[in-house]
Amino acid sequence: MSTKTRVVVGMSGGVDSSVAAYLLQQQGYEVIGVTLKVWSDSCISHSQEKCCGPQSISDARLVAHRLGIPYFVLDEAEAFEEEVILPFVKAYQGGRTPNPCVLCNEKMKFGRLPQKAKAWGAEYVATGHYARIEHTAGGVLLKRPKEERKDQTYFLFRLERKTLDRMLTPLGDYTKEEVRNIARKAGLSVWDKEESQGICFVPGNQYGAFLTKRIGEGKNDVGQIVDLSGRSLGRHRGIEFYTVGQRRGIPGGQGEPLYVLTIDPAQQRIVVGPWEALHQTHCFLSETNWQQQPPPTPLSVTVKVRYNYPPSPARLTVLSEQRARLDFESPQAGVAPGQAAVCYVDDLLLGGGWIERPTDEDQEEVTP
Repeated sequence: MSTKTRVVVGMSGGVDSSVAAYLLQQQGYEVIGVTLKVWSDSCISHSQEKCCGPQSISDARLVAHRLGIPYFVLDEAEAFEEEVILPFVKAYQGGRTPNPCVLCNEKMKFGRLPQKAKAWGAEYVATGHYARIEHTAGGVLLKRPKEERKDQTYFLFRLERKTLDRMLTPLGDYTKEEVRNIARKAGLSVWDKEESQGICFVPGNQYGAFLTKRIGEGKNDVGQIVDLSGRSLGRHRGIEFYTVGQRRGIPGGQGEPLYVLTIDPAQQRIVVGPWEALHQTHCFLSETNWQQQPPPTPLSVTVKVRYNYPPSPARLTVLSEQRARLDFESPQAGVAPGQAAVCYVDDLLLGGGWIERPTDEDQEEVTP
């Protein structure tokens, strides 16, 4: 019987998760590879390979064979539909801009895999995320990785401390180039595999086409596109085809570029305005999750209001168990309801929450 510590590695068929499995094996762990199959075979297009589709599973199986580790495929298509895709569609229908990768990590990768790991007697679950997890005497810490450009901690803010306690992220101290070199030297066939881009279940990042297929063209009543004064500039075919900060699809001829400022689902109305009007001085967060409990008094943090946005200085005030306020040092553009705002102190991730839609009560809220 093996005395090695057992770890279940989520393998997507890409170079990152493959190298994660290899590194843990080299460190002496007993590694089990697992792929969560999140698409039914009938949904896989021969021309559009999806995340964890046939080719990805084949690539992961080849890597597992090369490493000599057990490998399993778990069919989680039904759960993925319920936990990730349906909330994604409903969010757009409600005038919000969702981030399904956060939900996928919370509900699928670190919701499903730990259950299987426990059943198999594994102590840890590991992935190819670029993040650093430090297990200290004072508790577990989630920190930014060595390569800031590849930082994926934003997607992990919903994870609870008990999940982080049983989690490993071996790529945190490597750059992408170093990871590819490790894979090449180890003889892993995926060492030069192209990196996946965008949301895995939206082919070609064509959100409009995906939502049209899911919702149906014209099922929602079309509404008005108005400027800040309430003047109608035209009509739209559904609020689900717009997001805060968007410029494309806005009527022209106004003398300056216009951007989506707010989306009103009750009125089915899109409010647009100039770039300057897009900037917000503060926002409120709901369903907050704190991996490191912030103090009750205001705290200086850096915050990312979208994954691909740079961190920005702000003041965090916890208002209640699941609600907080952020006051930005410099006004921020593209603060979109439904997106995540994730807070850091230096490299340490504190936690975050979902950005709320601005309301008239914002001005009545006592400024901290």
